[in-house]
Amino acid sequence: MAATTAPPSCEIARLPEDLLAASIARTTPRDACRAAAVSPAFRDAADSDAVWARFLPRDLPPLADGELSPAPPSKKALFMRLTDSPVLLADGLMSTWLDRETGAKCYMLSARALCIIWGDTPQYWRWIPLTDSRFSEGAELRVVCWLEIRGKIHCKMLSQNSTYTTYMVFKISDESYGLDSPLQEAAVIIGENKFTRQVCLQGHENEGEDEEEVPQNYRSLMVPDIRRRLRRRNCRIPPGVIVPKKRADGWMEIEMGEFKNEEGEDGEVSISLMETIGGNWKKGLILQGIEIRAKK
Repeated sequence: MAATTAPPSCEIARLPEDLLAASIARTTPRDACRAAAVSPAFRDAADSDAVWARFLPRDLPPLADGELSPAPPSKKALFMRLTDSPVLLADGLMSTWLDRETGAKCYMLSARALCIIWGDTPQYWRWIPLTDSRFSEGAELRVVCWLEIRGKIHCKMLSQNSTYTTYMVFKISDESYGLDSPLQEAAVIIGENKFTRQVCLQGHENEGEDEEEVPQNYRSLMVPDIRRRLRRRNCRIPPGVIVPKKRADGWMEIEMGEFKNEEGEDGEVSISLMETIGGNWKKGLILQGIEIRAKK
């Protein structure tokens, strides 16, 4: 009986490792991880520092001391560490991480890094410790009739030729009011381009649709907290208005807008949320910051 001949190995796997690595480095982080499963030769090339150095940004901002301790043993391990969770920048006012699919730099501006009108006036805002955030403190709205929050980031800190989406990250206290109406306006400005939309910080999709209506003659007997919930439930959100969504970390986020950071862009991205027209009093917003992450 003739001996069985082993199937020929993949011809491309016979290429020198440096050529394989150069080819894989021209793809994406996801493709590199897939290539590592092809064969041992592909794995050695796909996991090499030559490949993952191409996916790491060359201009990553300085990080706070100890953020990458212990030091990752390879470029791939460093990339994975930077995609797992945010790390603080040196000033402690911003955090950064990398998008795992594209390697784009993402950021969160803490409440302290934002311009909050009346934010330093204890009568209107107060600063509270945060135990479930990378930042040590956040801003809690005590009471204002003029809500204006602004943030900005230089385009050079972002990845070129990347589209970003911006989010406000926050919570609402049990004693809140005035955040459901009037609606707020969110705006994102880069260069000559301005994106605006209406949002509702205290709105929820399909809120109250399955709840039974409370008869009018019983409402005066309800405690204030229940009356506030009833008013929110009966306040329908107009179509097209953006409402918050719950995050896995327990915070809420509301999409403020998106922008494209073109190659060679030299300026700032300005992000804002405002409600200054209605004149009604507002209370109970707990602000962690504004997040800028690669659009999915």
